[in-house]
Amino acid sequence: MGSRALQLDVSADSEASPRRNVPGSVTSPLVNSEKGVFRNQNAGFTTLASPVRREIGNRSMARSFCVDDNDLEDGKASKERDSSLQLHKLPKIQNQALLSGLAYCISSCSMILINKFVLSGYGFNAPIFLMLYQNIVSVTIVSTLSLSGAIPTEPLTWNLIKIWFPVNIIFVAMLITSMFSLKYINVAMLTILKNVANVLTASGETYFFKKQHGVQVWIALMLMIISAVAGGITDLSFHAVGYTWQTLNCFLTASYSLTLRHVMDSAKQATKSGNLNELSMVLLNNILSLPLGIILVLGFNEVDYLLETSLLRMPEFWLVITVSGVLGLGISFTSMWFLHQTSATTYSLIGSLNKIPLSVAGIVLFNVRTSMQNSLSILFGLLAGVFFARAKLRDNSPT
Repeated sequence: MGSRALQLDVSADSEASPRRNVPGSVTSPLVNSEKGVFRNQNAGFTTLASPVRREIGNRSMARSFCVDDNDLEDGKASKERDSSLQLHKLPKIQNQALLSGLAYCISSCSMILINKFVLSGYGFNAPIFLMLYQNIVSVTIVSTLSLSGAIPTEPLTWNLIKIWFPVNIIFVAMLITSMFSLKYINVAMLTILKNVANVLTASGETYFFKKQHGVQVWIALMLMIISAVAGGITDLSFHAVGYTWQTLNCFLTASYSLTLRHVMDSAKQATKSGNLNELSMVLLNNILSLPLGIILVLGFNEVDYLLETSLLRMPEFWLVITVSGVLGLGISFTSMWFLHQTSATTYSLIGSLNKIPLSVAGIVLFNVRTSMQNSLSILFGLLAGVFFARAKLRDNSPT
């Protein structure tokens, strides 16, 4: 699900979803579920919102973060991201670290909750169109800011597009599966299930890149698996279709993070400056997602539904989905701001802790039926995510 940053733990969060943050590390932003979510999911490898979306990031790099919303935060990667961002000086505000942290947490949580409200509360049955519209909002805002000179972005050349397009296909698939799963699964369980993407990503790092992880990292990953299985077994609102979509989303989130890591160097060489900052990746991901989104809207026959539903004739509905698009992009901006004001360690841990109020809010706001066993498994999974973030940071710190 957002400019999904993804998150960059593609914190789902992404959150991102991890919403459109580009995975520099893996944190689950829920992008856009996810984008943001995703945007946060991708905050640990190099530069991502997000994930996604999402989780999410964003979404995207978020993604994100999209790659966002899976809580792998690499300190060195974050420093590289920091140095690559040519951000204008922010007005002097006291306690900018606190303010930026609050902005990041609010935007990433709100993104996922609004997406859930649109898909489940309104009963909107065109999740691909929702993703497409959010991407249009992101492209419009980033392009306007870029043309006005407010933010720096790299020119989109055909050579860069050809290099990035295969990664973008995975990115779009990640956002869509996140949307479909969010429709059927409650937010708290979705947050826990997204941890599985961390397991797949860490395993992929070891297999493909020969990266060695410490014992504490593997213990945390094992705890995540246990919490996901226990949560699924005790989930009173278990939905097989939703769990199937989320399983597929975890594989796609891990694939996006690992593939992006491989493509980044080639993509940088295809730019005029020899660099590719996060905002450029957000714009690139979202622009390339538009034709794919249109094709999928037609392919999944969402057009007939869109012509018949009364929701599109409600101004307040358009306001809600527009806000969701703005929030998805907001995850990218606030995650960069927060990283600029604080350390990689703080960013990663806040991304993990952010899932706790998100899960509670998801249960309360949507009146989710739960049991003591399910609540304990969710809490267990959230704490495992925090333990994983700390273990990963210790693993990456210089000795």
